[in-house]
Amino acid sequence: MPVTLETSVQEIKGVGPRRAEMLAGANIHTVEDFLKYKPFRYEDRTDLRPIGEIEPDQVVVIEGQVSITGRYTTPMKRMRIFEMVLKDDSGSVKAKFFNQPYLGQVFQRGKTVILYGIPRVDEYSQGISMINPEYEILAGGSDETVHCGRIVPIYRKIGRLTTRTLRKFIFQLLADLPDQLDEPLPTSVVRQYKFPDRKSAIEEIHFPSPAAGVSKEAYLKELALNQTMAQQRFIFEELYLFQLGLQLIKKQRENRSKKRCMRMGKGVQARMRSILPFQPTSAQARVLKEIGDDLCSSRVMNRLLQGDVGSGKTIVALQAMVIAIENGYQTALMAPTEILAEQHYHTVCQLLSGTGYRIAFLSSSVKGKGRESVLGHIRSGKTNLIIGTHALIQKGVQFKKLGLVVIDEQHRFGVLQRSKLISKGDLPETLVMTATPIPRSLALTLYGDLDVSILDEMPPGRQPVRTIVKGERNREEVYACVHRELKEGRQAFVVYPLIEESEKVDLRAATEMAKHLQKEVFPDSTVVLMHGRLIVEEKGRLMRKFRAGEIQVLVSTTVIEVGIDIPGASLMVIEHAERFGLSQLHQLRGRIGRGQHPGLCILMTEDLRSQQADERINILCQTQDGFKIAEKDLEIRGPGEFFGTRQSGMPEFLFANIVRDRKLLELARQEAKRHLRHYLKSSALSPQEEFPWLDKWWRQRYGLYQV
Repeated sequence: MPVTLETSVQEIKGVGPRRAEMLAGANIHTVEDFLKYKPFRYEDRTDLRPIGEIEPDQVVVIEGQVSITGRYTTPMKRMRIFEMVLKDDSGSVKAKFFNQPYLGQVFQRGKTVILYGIPRVDEYSQGISMINPEYEILAGGSDETVHCGRIVPIYRKIGRLTTRTLRKFIFQLLADLPDQLDEPLPTSVVRQYKFPDRKSAIEEIHFPSPAAGVSKEAYLKELALNQTMAQQRFIFEELYLFQLGLQLIKKQRENRSKKRCMRMGKGVQARMRSILPFQPTSAQARVLKEIGDDLCSSRVMNRLLQGDVGSGKTIVALQAMVIAIENGYQTALMAPTEILAEQHYHTVCQLLSGTGYRIAFLSSSVKGKGRESVLGHIRSGKTNLIIGTHALIQKGVQFKKLGLVVIDEQHRFGVLQRSKLISKGDLPETLVMTATPIPRSLALTLYGDLDVSILDEMPPGRQPVRTIVKGERNREEVYACVHRELKEGRQAFVVYPLIEESEKVDLRAATEMAKHLQKEVFPDSTVVLMHGRLIVEEKGRLMRKFRAGEIQVLVSTTVIEVGIDIPGASLMVIEHAERFGLSQLHQLRGRIGRGQHPGLCILMTEDLRSQQADERINILCQTQDGFKIAEKDLEIRGPGEFFGTRQSGMPEFLFANIVRDRKLLELARQEAKRHLRHYLKSSALSPQEEFPWLDKWWRQRYGLYQV
């Protein structure tokens, strides 16, 4: 039976049920999955040396004939050892293999063998021997090798499948595959960028070899930097398919005609003005016009609103909600945490107090009759605006006339969660907001299907937060600074990092610090600890007391990172600041200086810091620009960690890295737009027929296509 990319791994010779189960654990189900299991590094095993020239403690590749073999068991540890002597015209060397007695059948006298490893001086015989070297037996008439004598791929183990076993399987699969494979990239793209065909590219990924005229050293450098044409081809392919999918989703949304068309008459505009606590900035006015144009157009809005910390995103979103409510529609605002959702609820209730709107709150802590009442009012349409957490996407939540969905800090929600909320209405308008600025390359990747609005101006009166760095030796000076602020009637945060791997230790440290601050440092003030393990109701109670000024010092883990608004807090001390990401630190310091008094953020670090830690910390002290900070943070931590462990919307790229491959990302986006334009003009095929690879690629990564 011929092997194809769709062939199940269970049909591969040598893969039984147990091995298939191991492969399935690594998400390898088909031949294509297997071939996409790329090496994590390569070893150069091409430099053959005469046996007589080898020196101890240096990696060598040698070739010779097996002259002597033998087996014995060590008396003390009862280890079974197979031993052989390999010789060529220049000399001989001994090789020993531990607990592999079957090798007696493999290494027969007279066979030609290649060995790769490090020769050592034998402490007993003082001769040179190689211990458990990689080996390759040359078959008669064949000079092609798999494990030695070439640039060799090194794979991460899968269960009990070693890199050698995986290499053997992949080598055989490549030999069995037909030369012509289906091509997901347009022919024009392959030609323009001089990419190799798909089969050749797969072969080069696994068994690379420099082209004629290219030095091995230059090629190995390209390989390490992911710059060979085969690597570039697969990086481009992933980015192209992802961008094409985003463009297609965007186009399909644009083509959906909505039943509603909102209006912004004088009455609506007057209501919008009435809720504003201050004169909007020109950036807010510009963004609100963009949103208003969307709401009043015939196409459904799908817009990303991003801006720096404190740039006034919430008030813009609230005005969009007013437009929807005044046009007779319900609106929903979903936030990732109960604290943030509750704060939104209080802020919105305050700003809309004179409107007569019915506003409800829904989270996992709303239970019993209260919950039934909230759900009933949403279902009947009595509730105009519903604010909540993930509870909004549960089955029991039914809207009568949902017209606008606002998702705050949307990177904390997965693709499926967002689509579940949107599906509760008849193509509702969608506005998503981010907590911190997102670099362009990441925005293109995560939100390429959305229109983007940027708030690049701060509201009047918002003062920049001064940031300084202090070491452990300055602790008394820092406490004196906190004392001065507390005497003036202001409040302070003391923030501790909470790292998952050491959560118990970190939480213990934060608990001890809170006790120490209360008893020894600030005995005349109320010091309270808040952390993620507290029940939701307790967190809410503490935040309300802090906002009311009943708590002077809040010792906290990063649960206060986003959205918390305490006008009386003017000072923040961040312990072990070097353990936080740049964007996280920028987000944290955005919690202070929101009232009448300027904010001061003190970054406490080790007295002896690494150069990299110094560079990162200094960036925070030098700039307030969240976009610059985000770019630097992305460079340092990479896309996977940029949003922290709760990020679930990032696509899983096997080859691409959006920081390293920014140029290819932009090229892939341009080619995807060009291909889609051509398809829409001239093709009568359905998207699934025109782009079969696209459908498959998106399903593999998200389990859904029409999001």
